[in-house]
Amino acid sequence: MRELIFLETEFKKMIWGEEQWVISANEKGDCRIKNEGWRGKTLSALWKEAPELFGNIKKEYFPLLVKVIKAREDLSIQVHPDDVYAEEHEEGSPGKNECWYILECEKDSYLIVGHNAVSRQELRQMIEEGRWMSLFRKVPIKKGDFIKIDAGTLHAIKGGITLLEIQENSDITYRVYDYGRKKDGKPRELHTQKALDVIKVPAESTETSIYRAEAICKNQEEILGENAYYKVFRIYVLDSFKMEQRFPFLIVSVVEGSGRINNMHIKKGDHFIISAGYGTSEFKGEMELICSTYPVLQKK
Repeated sequence: MRELIFLETEFKKMIWGEEQWVISANEKGDCRIKNEGWRGKTLSALWKEAPELFGNIKKEYFPLLVKVIKAREDLSIQVHPDDVYAEEHEEGSPGKNECWYILECEKDSYLIVGHNAVSRQELRQMIEEGRWMSLFRKVPIKKGDFIKIDAGTLHAIKGGITLLEIQENSDITYRVYDYGRKKDGKPRELHTQKALDVIKVPAESTETSIYRAEAICKNQEEILGENAYYKVFRIYVLDSFKMEQRFPFLIVSVVEGSGRINNMHIKKGDHFIISAGYGTSEFKGEMELICSTYPVLQKK
């Protein structure tokens, strides 16, 4: 079936800024279809009713969640569990492996990715004593950087950063530190013990977590990150680029510019799904695309 699937964005106001759930079948924000014939149907319902659109993947739920995160203030220092821990402790939910693509940031911006504790005992001690500046690893970033945040990685987005987040379809977060902020007059809940259970010790090298492109690769697929949970690549379209749909489904996020896909106008801020079996997509114009999919066995 040849379909481009467009969805209504789910907007989430947060204490630190805003999240836009642009492709989501999560129960906390299930996007509704815009297309004629399915208008108003949720993505989770379409996943169940028309599995052929998504390559007949053998999963109970749509596997990815794509967000635009706009941070006016710092997010909490946090960590996400892996699938095994989440299934046991979070009522069978999947864990949360994710990745970020930096859309906008201020000069000298940085993220927190990883920690400096060399043992779990030291990690616990540093958290209990509030030695945050010694614990956290700061990673300088710029627009166009790609950062993978595996489950078990201590991390935080800082204020002034806008990014595209591609993740497992999960909303489980364990907060370690929240700057003493209050919501409705009360400090937000921390999840120290669960965080200590799942944080990787020692932390992975930050250099293996970040992909920084030094040159623009025009009219080709540039792999940014790939693992068992997602595959993400970037395309800079200049004039014309053709791509065969060889994936179970392909999420396309237009992050810069404008143009057309097979005579349909698309622009910065558009997000859509190219269905399985779509055939050839011809992109025309000048734009930057971030494409993501679920990495089942694909045709070469």
